[in-house]
Formats: sequence, C-alpha cells, structure tokens
Amino acid sequence: MRRFAPWMIAAAGVLWGLLGIFVRHLNARGLVSMDLVFLRSLTATVVLFIGLLIFDRKKMKIRLRDFWCFLGTGIGSIVFFNYCYFTAVRMMSLAAAAVLLYTAPAFVMLMSAVLFREKMTGRRVLSVLLTFAGCACVTGLAGSGISAGGILVGLGAGFGYALYTIFGHYAIERGYDSLTITFYTFLVAAVTSLFMVRLPHVAGAMSGSAVALGYVLCLGIISTILPFLLYTLGLHFLQGGRASVIASIEPVTAALVGIFCYHEALTVQTAAGIALVLAGIAAGAEKDEKRSAPAEA
Repeated sequence: MRRFAPWMIAAAGVLWGLLGIFVRHLNARGLVSMDLVFLRSLTATVVLFIGLLIFDRKKMKIRLRDFWCFLGTGIGSIVFFNYCYFTAVRMMSLAAAAVLLYTAPAFVMLMSAVLFREKMTGRRVLSVLLTFAGCACVTGLAGSGISAGGILVGLGAGFGYALYTIFGHYAIERGYDSLTITFYTFLVAAVTSLFMVRLPHVAGAMSGSAVALGYVLCLGIISTILPFLLYTLGLHFLQGGRASVIASIEPVTAALVGIFCYHEALTVQTAAGIALVLAGIAAGAEKDEKRSAPAEA
C-alpha cells in the first residue's frame, strides 16, 4: 500500500480538479459558493453515514477527547478555507486568489517541520517553489491586481487549506481510519455551514430538478468523498509536506478540463505552468522516512 500512496494523493488532486464541471452547472442555478460548501458537506456526510452504518459501524466510533482533530479538519480547514477563498475571489481576480491558495504546500512544510519534525530539505523547498510558480502560470496571475487586504485573506485560504493535512495527521496518529476522519470532517463542516446559507434559497434552486440533484451527488462523491478518502489514506504513508506538493496537480487538472471540456485556449503560459507543477512534484519525489503504524482507535 505504501508504494501507491503518491498515486492516491495525485488521484485526489485530479478529482479535486474536476470540481469546476459540477460547480459551473450549479452556479447557473443560482447557488453561490457557501451554498455549495453546505451541499457538498451534507452530501458527503449522508453518503458516508449510510455506508458506514451498513458496512462498518465501528468506524463511526471516536473518543471525545480526540474531537478537536475533527473540529480542526471541519471548521479550521473546510469552512475557514472556503470562507477565506470565496472572500478573496470577491476582493481580487480569480487567478490571484487561486495562486495565494497554493501557498498551502509552504504552510504545510513549515508547520510539519515544527509540529512533526519533518525535515525541510533543499529538494523539498525547490519542489514548493516550482509548484507555486507553475500554479501562478496555470491560473494566469500576470496582470492581476491584489490589495493588501486581499493578500491577507488569500493567505488565510492557503493556511486553511493546509490545516486539513495538519489536523488529518493528528487524527491518523490517534489511530483513526481515513473513512472516520472524512466522515467527521464533513459532519462538522455541514453543521457549521448550515448557519451560513439561506436554506429556502438552496431548496428552491434544487427543487424539481433531477439533473441538479445528480450534479450535487457528483460534487459530493466524485470531488469530495473520493479525493478526501484518497488524500487521507495517502497521509498514512507520506509526510504532509510531500503530500501537499503532489496534490498541486489539482490546478493542472482544472486547466486541462477547461481546455478539453470548455474549449479554453492552451496558451504558452499555461503549458509552462503545467510543466513547472509536474517538475515540482518530481523534485519532491524523495522517499519519506518510514512511519510507524498508528495505534488502533
């Protein structure tokens, strides 16, 4: 399983990169960003709850003293990251917001060095710099105006994005399965985001449309449950800094979706960005130190 961990993380990044396909359709129905956070979290919670109830109820058992881990992944990461990111999008260009979001690998590397004693090698620093530069090219940062407030909020999005890796690591150290971590992450996120949406508006946008329901299910399963399960499972075997860099394949996937599904132009800048991200991932491909198996929950 260990040798497949990088591929699990990469697969998670690819599935996250497909998010735009479902979001575009749901945006067209009048659903805004926080509406989608709520629907995404609720769908993931319900599907995982049914699955665990039928196949493995033991994985719904957690220790109350460990609940802070799931508050961290659910509120600290999912809700906080989305709130900051969507605020940043309103304050600056989408490209600039996306690039600031991808400061996440740097945050993960710094926090992992302090909290988990992960080594900050020159090769890992190079991989972060290459992937960040690649994301800047892929998203077309050039010419984007950024205010000081926008930078702060955008960095908040990157920090929140990084927190899933950090709190997920803590949950793994306490012996929790990837299914357990993913379920409680989105349960916490769904309950929290419930207070941030207009439920009548969401219900009205969804009523009477089997197609809209289908897109919500795809959003909740293909671009939420599966990638978070794969990413969390990969964290059992990879250090957080490396995992975060590999997941930077997400904007590359999003760019390719735009090119092949929405006929967006493939510019020299985009192609260079894709090459830089892949080079950054390759540069960070050093072997992690072996982790000890987590204790049973």
